[in-house]
Amino acid sequence: MAAPGDQRIAVPIDDPNADTEWNDILRKHGVIPEKPPSPTPMIQEAIEEARRLAHENRLEGKDLDELDELEDEEDEEFLEIYRQQRMKELSALQKKSIHGSVYPLSKPEYSREVTDASQNGPVFVLLTSSLGTNVESRVLSELWRQAAMEYGDIKFCEMRASQAIENYPERNCPTILVYNKGDIVKQVVTLMTMHGVKTNMLDIDNLLVDVGAIPDNDMRVAKRRREVEEAEEEKLFSKNIRSTSDRKEEDDDDWD
Repeated sequence: MAAPGDQRIAVPIDDPNADTEWNDILRKHGVIPEKPPSPTPMIQEAIEEARRLAHENRLEGKDLDELDELEDEEDEEFLEIYRQQRMKELSALQKKSIHGSVYPLSKPEYSREVTDASQNGPVFVLLTSSLGTNVESRVLSELWRQAAMEYGDIKFCEMRASQAIENYPERNCPTILVYNKGDIVKQVVTLMTMHGVKTNMLDIDNLLVDVGAIPDNDMRVAKRRREVEEAEEEKLFSKNIRSTSDRKEEDDDDWD
């Protein structure tokens, strides 16, 4: 028979994590483990840090017109720093914007206009369908033209897939080939990995960032992302307004 001092006594415990005087006594005598530190201070610290960074970077991606609209809200000296930064970025882009439109390709010039040209920077080639019924090809061709205009510092080319590669499967159209330093560094077959026929310029932006053609904080990318976020917020706001209005009408009907 065990000695009285060796016997384990069942101590009633309702909630070992509760902040009670009884639990404090039990923790002191090692009956229950010490309560782990609350994550609340760390979470709050992370939130505050996120807010601080968001405030510091609130002008990132805004163009000159948008900065001018903030004259009454922001410190003039602070705004001027960003104006000078934007002007410097715009000047650098203008100097590099030597393209501005989609280059139509033929097979004899492919090596010169694509493989050799990629020694100076990424070259994006779109292989399109020869059939007018390929909706994805039509969607991507339109986005290709828009991208070429917005990103004049990047070379965009287009060519019928059947002319570039004999017997190229129609089911693989459209296909994007990205060349850099003479090699294919990325290949996108159809828009299945993007958003299908709903593919938009955000997807093209992400592709450019993914292959290193532009940085993730490029002012053109930042502006488009912000516009999309604002549009989504406006859409959500309008939806909430309609929902509130519908509920009010239902309540009014109940009183009738």
